[in-house]
Amino acid sequence: MSVETVIVEPQPGGGLTPNVRGALWMLASALGFTVMTTLIKFLGDDYPAALQTFYRQAAGFAVLLPLILRQRRAAYATTRPGILFFRSAAGTLAMILSFYAFQKMPLADANALSFTRTLWLVPLAAFVVREKIGPLRIGAAVVGFLGVLLMIRPGAGGEFAVGGPALAMLAASFLFALTITGMKVMTRDHSPSVLLVWAMTLGLIFSIPGAVLTWRWPEPVDLALLCAMGVIGTITQACYIKGMQIGDAAAMAPIDYVRLVFTAAAGFLLFHEIPTAWTVAGAGIVVASTLFITWREHQLAKAARSAAQRAG
Repeated sequence: MSVETVIVEPQPGGGLTPNVRGALWMLASALGFTVMTTLIKFLGDDYPAALQTFYRQAAGFAVLLPLILRQRRAAYATTRPGILFFRSAAGTLAMILSFYAFQKMPLADANALSFTRTLWLVPLAAFVVREKIGPLRIGAAVVGFLGVLLMIRPGAGGEFAVGGPALAMLAASFLFALTITGMKVMTRDHSPSVLLVWAMTLGLIFSIPGAVLTWRWPEPVDLALLCAMGVIGTITQACYIKGMQIGDAAAMAPIDYVRLVFTAAAGFLLFHEIPTAWTVAGAGIVVASTLFITWREHQLAKAARSAAQRAG
């Protein structure tokens, strides 16, 4: 069992292609993400980001507990615990920072900045994984970061104004990119289920100090909402993985950006937030850049597979 099994995939019917079925899973992921971030923001006045992170990690661990009990030691089999500890520490800190940003920023703004993790992957791939990156990917990353500057630069009177929440989301995106890079290294000799078990277990442990420092006993309704937020976050991840697994990655990636529309609508309807023209313009540049990077990596992967087939 893995986190994907939280959701039972319906039997394909009606002649739906894999990309169509994958798109439906991606739309479900976008909807779940919007619900999760809405709850994060709604509960943010009373429950700090560190405490919400604890509930998120606890929910993920609860989902994986049957797998852990069934596999016991095999669920934690690893030869490189150091990287796993680093990934989990970075991921937990990234989650706290991103939750803080979602609490303090308009949902559309925070969500747009969260997509910069794809841009961070370009330099990390070069320096950490030693991948070759060409001028096209470098150029796309540079243009994407210019889009970020467009979103966060204009402030009162047009002066440079980068707030703490925006910096927190950018730092969270960088840390999430680090965890993705570490995952690329670990998947060479570790199964996805082992990586997931380690991430959830250590993530829960690492979130305890922050929860203790900010602890307050939740009211019954708040407790239900906090648990729902954690479970929905886990299901959102499951939908995303399933969508990417079923559909073509290059076709699925653009669908993930529907989150921008969903979160902007939720922010407007529930919190009376109206995205500024700077946010819309900058988000458009970031989306275009990350889509190009995704498409470029897909083309390179196809070329490598074709070359391997010819050589075989």
